[in-house]
Amino acid sequence: MNGKLNGHIRERLLAPNFWHLATVGADGAPQVSPMWADIEGEYVMVNTSVGRVKEENLRRNPYVSLSHHDPANPYDRAEIRGKVVQFVEGEAAERAMDRLARKYLGEDRYPWLLPGERRVMLLIEPTRVRRLEGVEPFRAGVLPEETAG
Repeated sequence: MNGKLNGHIRERLLAPNFWHLATVGADGAPQVSPMWADIEGEYVMVNTSVGRVKEENLRRNPYVSLSHHDPANPYDRAEIRGKVVQFVEGEAAERAMDRLARKYLGEDRYPWLLPGERRVMLLIEPTRVRRLEGVEPFRAGVLPEETAG
């Protein structure tokens, strides 16, 4: 477990996989959204609109968790925890959304932009990256130690 986007996690991010982005609301309740994701340099990149609940949550509390499971094997999953370190608006955010539309839809432009909608690209610095297969092991000290008999 580290904050590097390499190996299997990198492959999953570069492929058109859906990721679940978890944020924390003002009332402390979790909020989860399925997202398109990609890599931008050393960051995970997602894109949303100004005024969405997730965007407002992240401006207040920038910590996130992203998860993905392999559709062919739901017991093979990935988790990325991190912090949004940059909110990029304007033309750069629109270009990033078009890039995601090419990756996920095969369209040159994001086709569902609403009049007056403003896109924002979120750059997430990963702090913990891990892949799990099967049942997650317990943390040390949670289960009693076996005694020699």
